[in-house]
Amino acid sequence: MADHLEIEQKYEADAGFALPPLDDLPGVAKVSAPERQRLDATYFDTADLALIRNKVTLRRRTGGADEGWHLKLPVRADVRQEVHEPLSSGAQVPARLRSQVADLVGDQPLHPIANLLNERTVVRLSGPADTVLAEIADDHVTARRLDAPGGDASAPLAWREIEVEAGPGLEPSQAHDLLTATGQRLRDAGARPARSASKLARLLDDPSPKQ
Repeated sequence: MADHLEIEQKYEADAGFALPPLDDLPGVAKVSAPERQRLDATYFDTADLALIRNKVTLRRRTGGADEGWHLKLPVRADVRQEVHEPLSSGAQVPARLRSQVADLVGDQPLHPIANLLNERTVVRLSGPADTVLAEIADDHVTARRLDAPGGDASAPLAWREIEVEAGPGLEPSQAHDLLTATGQRLRDAGARPARSASKLARLLDDPSPKQ
């Protein structure tokens, strides 16, 4: 998958939440059938979490259409620049991604700090010309920290999250309008704005005791 600008909003939902009808949103002509994916992501950072402190995330993920290495760099609220490298780079952080964060990490090593398993159900909203306007991802996440003292993994943390990502061909104003309308529909159905900007931040912010 090519590098791209990611425009998305995140929501939290309870176990009983059901995705509301979306086919009558402005500009939407079709809602795809649900597609189920299993995603396994390992996140990398320095010992002092230099990346996440600067709202940057770096992961190696398998599963889904965009498996590979993903580096997400903040641009503005709800917008991040996403830089990709293929899985063929192996278990070491690809040199291109390392160079993108060199000013943040210096010569510190980047090592695994967390693992997130995600059972995802995706639906896509398309316009009259079958252009994908947005992707709705219903995520059931199980996350563990890998950087606990002694090298042990933490107790798992589980939650449900709904991501709404604008299609790559939308103008910023179109993306804003569609995400606003979709978000209102989700909130009316019982979803809540996510408490953290990313899944990794949600895990690292968790106040529960670690094992």
